[in-house]
Amino acid sequence: MGMPGGTELLIIFGIVVLLFGAKKIPELAKGFGKGIKNFKQEMKEVDEIETASADVPKKVETNGEATPAETPKTTTQA
Repeated sequence: MGMPGGTELLIIFGIVVLLFGAKKIPELAKGFGKGIKNFKQEMKEVDEIETASADVPKKVETNGEATPAETPKTTTQA
C-alpha cells in the first residue's frame, strides 16, 4: 500500500470540505500556522536562554572551598 493517488486525494479533500465546511478550512489552516510560528519562536527563545546560561562561569570547588576567583566580594561602608 503506497501513497494515495490523485483520485483518492480528491475524495479525501471532498470529505473534509463536507465535514468542516469551506469557510472553516482556512480558519483551521490559519490557526495551525500560528501554532507553528509560536512554537518556532519559543524554541528560539529557549536556545537564547541556554546560550546565555552557558556563558555564565560555573562555581568550581576544591576541597569544599570556592576558588579565590569565585569568592564573592563584600564591600564595607564607612
